[in-house]
Amino acid sequence: MTVTAGTPIDLVAGVYATLKERAAAGRRRFGRPLTLTEKVLLNHLYDPTEAIERGGSYNDFHPDRVAMQDATAQMALLQFMTAGLTTTLVPSTVHCDHLISAKVGAKIDLGVAIDSNREVYDFLRSVSAKYGIGFWGPGSGIIHQVVLENYAFPGGMMIGTDSHTPNAGGLGMVAIGVGGADAVDAMTGFPFNVRWPKVIGVELVGTLGGWSSPKDVILEVARVLTVEGGTGAIVEYFGSGADSISATGKATICNMGAEIGATCSLFPYDDNMATYLKATGRDAIAAAAGRVADDLRPDDGADYDQVIKVDLNQLKPLINGPHSPDRANRVGAAVGAEARANNWPLEISAALIGSCTNSSYEDITRAASLARQAAARGLKVRTPLLVSPGSEQIRATIERDGLIADLEAIGATVLANACGPCIGQWDRPANAIDKPNTIVNSFNRNFPKRNDGSANTLSFVTSPDTVVALALSGRLDFDPTTDTLAADDGSQVRLQPPVGEVLPTLGYDPGESTFTAPPADGSATTVNVSPTSDRLQVLAPFAPWDGNDYRDLPILMKAKGKCTTDHISAAGKWLKYRGHLENISGNLFLGAVSAFDRPTGEGTDFRDGSPDTLPNLAKKYGEAGIRWVAIGDRNYGEGSSREHAAMEPRFRGGVVIITRSFARIHETNLKKQGLVPLTFADPDTYDLIDEGDRINVLDLPPVPGKNLRCQIVKRDGTVIDFEGAHTFSDEQVEWFKSGSALNVVRRKVAAQ
Repeated sequence: MTVTAGTPIDLVAGVYATLKERAAAGRRRFGRPLTLTEKVLLNHLYDPTEAIERGGSYNDFHPDRVAMQDATAQMALLQFMTAGLTTTLVPSTVHCDHLISAKVGAKIDLGVAIDSNREVYDFLRSVSAKYGIGFWGPGSGIIHQVVLENYAFPGGMMIGTDSHTPNAGGLGMVAIGVGGADAVDAMTGFPFNVRWPKVIGVELVGTLGGWSSPKDVILEVARVLTVEGGTGAIVEYFGSGADSISATGKATICNMGAEIGATCSLFPYDDNMATYLKATGRDAIAAAAGRVADDLRPDDGADYDQVIKVDLNQLKPLINGPHSPDRANRVGAAVGAEARANNWPLEISAALIGSCTNSSYEDITRAASLARQAAARGLKVRTPLLVSPGSEQIRATIERDGLIADLEAIGATVLANACGPCIGQWDRPANAIDKPNTIVNSFNRNFPKRNDGSANTLSFVTSPDTVVALALSGRLDFDPTTDTLAADDGSQVRLQPPVGEVLPTLGYDPGESTFTAPPADGSATTVNVSPTSDRLQVLAPFAPWDGNDYRDLPILMKAKGKCTTDHISAAGKWLKYRGHLENISGNLFLGAVSAFDRPTGEGTDFRDGSPDTLPNLAKKYGEAGIRWVAIGDRNYGEGSSREHAAMEPRFRGGVVIITRSFARIHETNLKKQGLVPLTFADPDTYDLIDEGDRINVLDLPPVPGKNLRCQIVKRDGTVIDFEGAHTFSDEQVEWFKSGSALNVVRRKVAAQ
């Protein structure tokens, strides 16, 4: 397989060759017009005749591509190495973007990262070469921006080991964030299995103007749907307003669809997508898409499970936070009032723009237009302003066009082409986080400790334009649409609405080449993992199910409120251990808020009542052969696709997770690793579980469509029966019985 820095036209042509026929067959089958989502999914089914039920059936798909970022790629490729293949069977790439810490500035931070992560980068480079995987080295940029610039195409389907993979929906692609085990399935040539999604339609009418931006669209949708509202669904945008938004603006909206729990989001093909494809050197793909354009859009009268309407003419700038990306307020007085009511600092300690969500050329030109206005009146930012370019191509282009200079003129610092502060890789001084502080950013996620590891930091998400305006004012309650800034000469300056350029007039500057294609034959390449390494560890298969029910399980922890993947397996300083399962298990549940009134990340040993940290307890139980259960609240596992949040409990002896509800990716990751994720059939059962109780899970293995019989065993021996609902399919039951999905893959590969 030839792997290049771009999607070959023959791959795209192959996808389009069956699109019209599959869409027509779908209309006959369902007896109605189709959504774009349905057309793309039907065209990627392994078996076009298999049963389909929206929100019900599990179906097998063949994605066109797999993409992995460096933090998750380590575990994914350590798993792939055990599968027994000599090469990947689906085009795949690795992108080094997560391990670069932001501290000083782009050049120094990148150099430090290359030096401190050399062992990991060498592993990823060599394993990529051995198995036919394209390698984007450190400094290339953020995976999603690089994918949008090089690989995404309308009507395609890809999976990526990062929750913001849906960014590619900006080019009309069904792009789904998954755990590494799903990526292994695809790379080994086996189907990617996922529940057929419901389809939420978002009708956009009107056009954006003034201070409103694509970011405000998704912040409004998050307000309406909340962090759970998109679970089990693909969000499909349509309408005249959708066609008025640039391809990169569409990508911003799709990117943050992860924050509403959506499987992915996408837009229909239009002239803006064609223009972007041509601007990024993909004229042939634009031409091919044009020939099948009718089937790269929803049919008239397409049937959606739910429809939301957003009038872009009426949309006002929003700022969402802190702690949850759906906590929406209008910019200015509204967020100021809520801050005062909650004693949140109004003074901003830092402002940040960029990330995979908002680092397009259009984003930066809008931000720079405000910077030029400010500089002309002698204004500078009143808080640190940090800029993260999304890719080397974006960095080189905005440097050539003077946009970096515009931002630096008002006091901005440009960071490396990487995730940096968006995912906890932000080395802030202690005096910045030793007390409650407010930051504003154009990122996507704002959970506690998300950006700098400090629970004192209150993070608010908004557009790059608003971030720059707030940085110039230094206050959270500043409203750039009405308020003024004081210049040094005493005059008042009102910023005019930002003006952006969708695409660079001089074309994109690719910058330094950072892509390495694998050799035609990688069999001679050696991949070394030192047995004494603290960064990488060869995996041992998990043991298969022993055939017995789970009885007398102690409760390791019961989480109260949000328990995201950041709470289960923190990022930040722990990113360095993403390739070492034993070491990273030292963070297990450290952020979990106890429903038993224990300190965060702490519990008690059921054997003697002694207090300890949850990772220590899990380690003690695991080493003693004691299986355990964890209890969660609503939307458990919200956030990242990181499968470490599932592998760590499994590694330490966890066998069952019971919650009021799950986030989609995390529930799948748990099943992939051989655990049993259950939801209380009656959510109020959660309240009946006390510290010291034991749990029985009976009538294993799970039977699709039938709840499991479960029991709470009180310390006095009283038994409370309850039912645990689950979403296991027949295939997923085999994952459980075999000990993990990867064990099933190994068996199938060996049988070929």
